[in-house]
Amino acid sequence: MYNVPANFINEQKIWDTLKNHQKAENAQVREVLSKAREMKGLNLADVAVLTGISDPEMLGELFNTANEVKETIYGKRLVLFAPLYISNMCSNECVYCAFRATNKDIVRNALSQEHIAREVEVLINQGHKRILMVAGESYPNQGFQYILDSIRTIYSVKTQHGETRRVNVNIAPLSTEEFKLLKSEGIGTYQIFQETYHRETYKTVHLGGKKRDYNWRVWSLHRAMEAGIDDVGIGVLFGLFDYRFEILAMMQHIFELEDKFGVGPHTISVPRLEPATGSDLASHPPFPVSDIDFRKIVAILRLAVPYTGIIMSTRETAKMRRETFALGVSQISAGSRTNPGGYEEETEDDPSGQFSLGDHRPLDEVIRDVASMGYVPSFCTACYRLGRTGRDFMDLAKPGDIKLHCAPNALSSFKEYLQNYAQPETVKTGNELIQKTIAEMDGIARQRAEKLVKRVEAGRDDVYC
Repeated sequence: MYNVPANFINEQKIWDTLKNHQKAENAQVREVLSKAREMKGLNLADVAVLTGISDPEMLGELFNTANEVKETIYGKRLVLFAPLYISNMCSNECVYCAFRATNKDIVRNALSQEHIAREVEVLINQGHKRILMVAGESYPNQGFQYILDSIRTIYSVKTQHGETRRVNVNIAPLSTEEFKLLKSEGIGTYQIFQETYHRETYKTVHLGGKKRDYNWRVWSLHRAMEAGIDDVGIGVLFGLFDYRFEILAMMQHIFELEDKFGVGPHTISVPRLEPATGSDLASHPPFPVSDIDFRKIVAILRLAVPYTGIIMSTRETAKMRRETFALGVSQISAGSRTNPGGYEEETEDDPSGQFSLGDHRPLDEVIRDVASMGYVPSFCTACYRLGRTGRDFMDLAKPGDIKLHCAPNALSSFKEYLQNYAQPETVKTGNELIQKTIAEMDGIARQRAEKLVKRVEAGRDDVYC
């Protein structure tokens, strides 16, 4: 099944839909925005209408609607995590990536389990509780066992400040049996990006290795979900092809997963091409995405799939990241390194990293900035640990009940960070935000928040509901 063409990505339908809605009248745009406020998602034609917006007034209405939907569902929470690159070895030839097999300009490195443990210790001592484990698509002599061993190592590290509470994974596509083994290690989300859904472009930027097989990659989430992994993440590398096409193709992928498994992706990532060592294409994107179009992408995705988390990485500058919080972003990485060993060595833009960073700030500075804007940094992992994933999560999210858990848990995990890790200025800013946020809550959410925060103040860590 998984070597046959993925007919759910229908390129002709995408082009026809874009053509038929490229010059939508303002009244039609407002009709779609009104539909979006119902928070039941949008269809392909609706999304096509929004991609055609260029008028400043209508852009403003799009952005305001995205903010309204984001605040209704997520409130002022922002989940934080750190990527952990364990290897930059790769057998693929992706022309936009520094890890590609023939690139001689980087030093190859696959971390030993001991080195991985030291990296994890650094992250824990910074305050991180969620780690996204990333590896190039080739492994040392142990093969896939290297991945399984690395997950176990990450979970095994304990310090006086605690441990990693959830490991998410971004690695090469697996067979169904391998996905079952991955699930057995207790991962959270399995994340994989198609990079581009446009088949001809995919072929021109993936010149060798197993990744050249478009169908093997695009069917990977089917295999993962058949193996029992119900939290999956997707994404596009914007800049490789027309962003309008990519958004609609991603929507076709989402609809396919919802149809087959009853639930779509848990997260969507929105990386833009950034310079990478040894890649001319990465510095000169074939289809560059302007800042205004990038903000538009985030806003459209928030309205199209309102209950799906949108991830913003440190590829983007601090300024751009701030601007997208109000447009739909609900998860961010912070203090990131994209080269294996980068945390222990304290390297930022190491040429052996996968791409250049736009936001170099350490975790505490990011948290202080986020809190000063009124957003609550969250390190919560409760849903994973209580089984609120996949369809169970959506059953709580769609009627709005998930906020009764997420808002209190965000505050308690933030309070834990402030007590154990934060700098004095961050402590002051954070405590003021916690008090203000609780004062604005009511009902059971407020009762839970007050109870959990008091437990943390009394010396308890890792409390959640």
